[in-house]
Amino acid sequence: MRHSLIALAVLLATALGAVAPAQAAASRVKDIADIQGVRENMLVGYGLVVGLDGSGDSLRNSPFTKQSLEAMLERLGVNTRDTDLKTKNVAAVMVTAELPPFSRTGSRVDVTVSALGDAKSLQGGTLLVTPLLGADGEVYAVAQGSVSVSGFKAQGAATSVIKGVPTSARIANGAVVEREVAYAFGTEPSIRLSLRNPDFTTARRIAEAVVKQLKGQARALDTSTVEIQVPPQYRADIVSYVTQIEQLKVTPDQPARIVIDEASGTIVIGADVRVSTVAIAQGNLTVRISEAPQVSQPQPFSGGRTTVVPRTDVQVDEGQEQRVVMMEAGVSLQDLVNGLNGLGLGPRDLISILQAIKAAGALQADIEVM
Repeated sequence: MRHSLIALAVLLATALGAVAPAQAAASRVKDIADIQGVRENMLVGYGLVVGLDGSGDSLRNSPFTKQSLEAMLERLGVNTRDTDLKTKNVAAVMVTAELPPFSRTGSRVDVTVSALGDAKSLQGGTLLVTPLLGADGEVYAVAQGSVSVSGFKAQGAATSVIKGVPTSARIANGAVVEREVAYAFGTEPSIRLSLRNPDFTTARRIAEAVVKQLKGQARALDTSTVEIQVPPQYRADIVSYVTQIEQLKVTPDQPARIVIDEASGTIVIGADVRVSTVAIAQGNLTVRISEAPQVSQPQPFSGGRTTVVPRTDVQVDEGQEQRVVMMEAGVSLQDLVNGLNGLGLGPRDLISILQAIKAAGALQADIEVM
């Protein structure tokens, strides 16, 4: 049995002085924000992969595969309605793709193919013509081609080896765009940027960078939106103005946050996390009980009986070598990590300590548990 006791003593509840936040590296606007309206569109389709080496769907367990196969053969002039199909070289799949913005008719996009039924592997298969639909139900691309599987499965009589996911594959440039998404870019008098990590400070800094460096008009509407007016001289060449905006350097700002994944024991601490003066003591009480019974064998013809003599060994470790770590007010991320590492703790204990520091009011950051 292992019991962890964490004793926290808050020596000073208020920080001794304001500490300037760590300077983050400046990023381009194109790396932290997107232009509203310029985005990908999701496409999905249902199709058949043929040419599998006996690793396809079992038609008895996958009736949709049988129905799709019969319908496809009928369109090709082959009647199989009264035939008991038993092939295992066909697999029903879902085909997905992302249609990039401004994709033109005839351009190609990558597609992902995923098995629907009980197929063992898509290795060596070929996807037949599959229309890819958008959210509006219209066909925007058509996919076909040989699938590429990164995983494999080898199976014998008593064991099997599987690497990766053999029932998922990709086709590079496997779909041809048949319909363009209508979007009149550059016809509006303004451009709106959407921040990928919404923040008031970051939005204001982007607007200020546009005003100071490009001599333009911009304002932050909220945490995630910055509106930029297009100058008259760039109305006919909006791409040039967008290029200048994307290359602006801005230092993004984010609230201090600690992200904890208790399932894997992962801890991610933001650079702006600060701790008030606090002392941390962590002690462990470990009790180990082991049994080593011995057999007592009497001498021959002595009339004694063979008995089992119990032997129990009990060891108690109170963690006498554990130390108390002192953290001054406003310590940096490096100091915080060094202090916690000085306790010689594992990720699970660190999670408990961080949560306890937060409960004591000495941690100036949000804790997000995944």
